[in-house]
Amino acid sequence: MDIRKARPSAAGEPRDATPAGGLGEARLQHLIGYQVAQAAIVTFGVFERLVGGPMELRPVEYTILTLIDENPGGSPAQLSKALAVTPPNITSWVDKLERRGLVARERNLRDRRGRHLRTTEAGAALVREATARLLEGERETLSTLTPGERLILGELLHKVARLR
Repeated sequence: MDIRKARPSAAGEPRDATPAGGLGEARLQHLIGYQVAQAAIVTFGVFERLVGGPMELRPVEYTILTLIDENPGGSPAQLSKALAVTPPNITSWVDKLERRGLVARERNLRDRRGRHLRTTEAGAALVREATARLLEGERETLSTLTPGERLILGELLHKVARLR
């Protein structure tokens, strides 16, 4: 098959077409990065509709809050490393979450310069509610996939992410 040319469907639109706009994308269909980016448009839409707008959280803030909730006593340096972002960025996001009453910093008794992070009761409740909304929203949005396919997709994406 010549992947340089999109094949038209019976309706005249290329079968190998972008989900919106109807542009041929045959050369792009075999690129994992492109497919991940296109899929991210779908999942970011779910996030914004169910959590971002209603709960006033950006995806990175939700991720940070969830990691803190799952790893009480962790440090900003650990978050920085885990998310591959600079320490000043982590500090800025943690500051914002702390101002909202979702995260608390506690003194590290072993190293007085360091701080441990934990979610507050409000932060933990927000993580639980946001996660429940996201799981349900993704289940509904990705209903063309079986539960097994969603599980496999998640496992494969996690495997790719671990390569960094």
